[in-house]
Amino acid sequence: MELKSKYARSAFTLFEVMIVIAIIVAIGGLVGLSVLSRKKDADKDLAKVQIKSIESALEGFHLKYDRWPTDEEGLAVLWSKDTLSPDADAAKWAAELKSPIPTDKWGTPWGYRAVSEHGDETKFDLWSNGPDKQEGTEDDIKNWTDDGEGAPTDSGTPSTTGGSSTTGG
Repeated sequence: MELKSKYARSAFTLFEVMIVIAIIVAIGGLVGLSVLSRKKDADKDLAKVQIKSIESALEGFHLKYDRWPTDEEGLAVLWSKDTLSPDADAAKWAAELKSPIPTDKWGTPWGYRAVSEHGDETKFDLWSNGPDKQEGTEDDIKNWTDDGEGAPTDSGTPSTTGGSSTTGG
């Protein structure tokens, strides 16, 4: 007759527990990477939407004043009368944005250039330096494409020659 301990298989071994923990950590890591990747994409999408919102406000400003804000006035003119140039007709002024958007999703000021250096000469350049917060890198989000069309993109680099301004408020 064979004698077996009544405790022989009543618990997991340390090795089995370690295997289960390793599997859980691996799955958690994969899920975490996926979530972080989606958050980065969502942040870029938000910046593109904000560029469209600022563009709309700039269009409204242009309709009222028959000009674009100067580099000196910057984007702050869209929500603050105090930033209008002295020769502007203050009686026409109305905030184009209900609340300021002085910085992009990553906390850096929006780039604005009154005279576009890309494509349409009658428009402006507007950009975010993107997640790396460095101007002129691949992750920049801007209101022009490299082929001269005026649509927000997240590739290519804005030119900074001439009168550039990153005034945001």
